[in-house]
Amino acid sequence: MAILLSAQNLTHAFGARALFEGVSFTVAEGDRVGLIGPNGAGKSTLLRILAGELGADGGEVAARTGLRVAYLPQTPTFAPGATVRDAVRSGQRAGAGGWEDEARVDELLAKLDLAGEVAGAERAVDELSGGWKKRVALARALVAEPELLLLDEPTNHLDVESILWLERFLAQARFGTITVTHDRLFLQRVSNRILELDRRNAGGLLDVAGDYATYLDRKAEAMAAQERREDVLRNTLRRETEWLRRGPAARTTKQEARIQRAGALADEVAELGTRNRTRAVDLDFQATGRKTRRLIEATGVGVRFGARAIFDEIDVLVGPGTRLGLLGPNGCGKSTLLRVLTGAQVPEGATMSGTVKRADGLEIAFFEQDRAALDPTLTVADAVCPDGDYVEFRGARVHRHGYLERFLFRAEQMNQPVGRLSGGEQSRLLVARLMLRPASVLVLDEPTNDLDLATLGILEDALTSFDGAVLLVTHDRYFLDRVATQILAFHVAPGEEGRVTSFADLEQWEEWHRAQAAALRPARAAKTAAAPTSAQPARKKLSFNLQREWDTIEARITEADARVAALEAELAHPDVASNAARLVAIDADLMTARAEVDRLYTRWAELEALQ
Repeated sequence: MAILLSAQNLTHAFGARALFEGVSFTVAEGDRVGLIGPNGAGKSTLLRILAGELGADGGEVAARTGLRVAYLPQTPTFAPGATVRDAVRSGQRAGAGGWEDEARVDELLAKLDLAGEVAGAERAVDELSGGWKKRVALARALVAEPELLLLDEPTNHLDVESILWLERFLAQARFGTITVTHDRLFLQRVSNRILELDRRNAGGLLDVAGDYATYLDRKAEAMAAQERREDVLRNTLRRETEWLRRGPAARTTKQEARIQRAGALADEVAELGTRNRTRAVDLDFQATGRKTRRLIEATGVGVRFGARAIFDEIDVLVGPGTRLGLLGPNGCGKSTLLRVLTGAQVPEGATMSGTVKRADGLEIAFFEQDRAALDPTLTVADAVCPDGDYVEFRGARVHRHGYLERFLFRAEQMNQPVGRLSGGEQSRLLVARLMLRPASVLVLDEPTNDLDLATLGILEDALTSFDGAVLLVTHDRYFLDRVATQILAFHVAPGEEGRVTSFADLEQWEEWHRAQAAALRPARAAKTAAAPTSAQPARKKLSFNLQREWDTIEARITEADARVAALEAELAHPDVASNAARLVAIDADLMTARAEVDRLYTRWAELEALQ
C-alpha cells in the first residue's frame, strides 16, 4: 500500500506540559485508523497538526504530493446564515464551480439525506440540530473528494440511527480515515488499525494492526511484558546498588563503566515505573440506602402535542437495582419521558396521560448532557465546592483538592478556570459534582461524551454497583449494553411514531432493528425514485452500460440480501459464539454486506430516476 502521510518525531506542549513527545507513524492507503488515548493525551491536537491547522513544536509531517486531506472537527462551525447547500459548496477546492462540481454537491446532499424534509438544501444550517450539522460538515469535508479524512469524535451528538448510518458509510469508503472516538462499538466496526497515544507506551504510541478487540489483547500483552521488564530491571538495580554500597576496592575503568550502567539502569527503571503506573478515576456514587421497592411506577403514560403522540401507553417500574436505558433518534421523546418519570415539567403545549407514582421524599440526581451548568470563569476547585475547602462525601469531610484528585485533576489545575479544561475534563468535573449528591435515582443524559475509554470502563462499574436506580440516555451502544438491565427503544418507522418496545439487551434490539430496516428499504427506494410531480415524464433511453446495470441490479440485490441472511444465520450459530476471532470476522463481513445492500438500493433508485 502506498504511503499517504508520514509523521516523524512529533512533539507538542500545552504551556509547560508536554502533550506528546517524539511520536512517529505512517498512514497508508486503505488504513482506517482509530486514534485513542486518555483525556489530555493530545488526540485532537494531533489531528489538527495532521490537518495542517496547527504547527507542531517539534518534528514534521510529510504528505504525499497533492494529497487531499479533509478534517471534521468535534464542533463544526459555519458561516452565519449559510444554507445547507452553501455550507457544502464551501468545502470545494479552489476553482470549482462547473456543472460537474455542482453535480457532486447534489450527489452528497442526496447520499447524506440533506435534501429531504428535515434538512433541506436551502434550509439555514443554524436551524439544524447538532446531529444534522455533523452531516452537513461531513458533506463539506467529502465534496473535495479527500484521500484522507480526519474525524474528531464524529458520533458525539449523533443519535443511534445516524451512528449506524455513519458506520455503513465508512465501511464502504475508498479513502483512508483517522478517527478519534470513545464509542467502542463504532471503533470496532470502522477501524482496521489502532493507534493509542499515551505517554505510558514506549515512544508514546502503541500501533496495532487490527480492530479494537485485537488492540485490547495486544495492549494487555504489552503492559504485562513492560511490567515483567520493570521487575527484572528492579532486581538487577538492587544488586548493582548493593555492590555500589559495599564500595569497590579500586576505581578501574571497568568499575567506572559499571557505575555508569547502574545510573542508566536507574533511569530506565524510573521511566518504566512511570509508564506502568495506571491512573484511574475513582468513581463511587452515593445511594441513600432506601429500602423502598417501588421508587417510580408509571402506568399507561403518554405525552401528546395536539394529535401527535410522542409516546403512548408506557408502563415502567423503577426500583433499587433498576438500570433503564432509553434508545432512539434525536427528538423522539427520550428526554420528555425522563421528565415525566422524574416529575420535571413536560414541554410547554404538551398534554400527559396516565399516572406516575414516586416514593415519598425521593432524591434524584441529574447529569445533564450539555455543560452549561459549569461556570467557565470559576476555578476547578470552586466549581466542585464554592463554599470552603472541604466537601462532604460518604459522611466524611474531604479536602476538595484531595477529592478532585480522585478524578485525575492535577494540582496545577485546581486553580485553573473551568473554561480551560478539555471536553473530557469538564465531563469528569460534572461527574465529580454529581457524586457529592446522595440519591436513590441517578439520571444520566449522554454521560459518555468526551470521556476516555479507561474512565468509561470505571463509570460502567460504578453504575452497575450503584445500590439505587439508574435512568440512562446514551447513544454509546457498548456502554448501554454493559450498564442497562432493560432497554426501552422508540420506534422510527413511519406510522409507528409514539410506540416504544422493551428489550432485555442490545443484541435483542439489534436483531429487531435489522428486521425493521430491511422492511423499510423497498419503500424508501421507491419513494426516492418517485417523481415529485403527478405527471410522470416519458422514460429516457439509458446508455448501453446503464441499461445492462439496470437489467441486473434486482438480481444483485437479491444475492446481496441472501449474503446478509447467511451471515446473520452463521453469527447466531452456537459453535460461532465460543470463537471470539470468528465472531469478530463475521461481524466485519456482515457490516460490509449490509453496506453493499444499502448501496445497491440507492443505486437502484438512482437508475430509476434517470429513466
